[in-house]
Amino acid sequence: MPTTRPRFQVTETPEVERALKVAEAAWPDATRAERVVRLLAAGADALEHSAVEQRARRIAAVMQTAGLLDEAYEPGYLERLREEWRE
Repeated sequence: MPTTRPRFQVTETPEVERALKVAEAAWPDATRAERVVRLLAAGADALEHSAVEQRARRIAAVMQTAGLLDEAYEPGYLERLREEWRE
């Protein structure tokens, strides 16, 4: 089908063949081309979800450790340290 959109070729490697078989089981009524598009969309969704989960874990770790060293430094320590820095 003619299009002005970019196209790309994919060689049917063992990994691609496996993905297409999984897609066929999940979407048996879809055409091969539709399965490829759905696989790409599902992969993008999975990556986005993974990134969101990773960010949430990092934030949780920061929140869990926040303030653990409050007693390690006396009041005014940071201000005195900054006074020693050159402008």
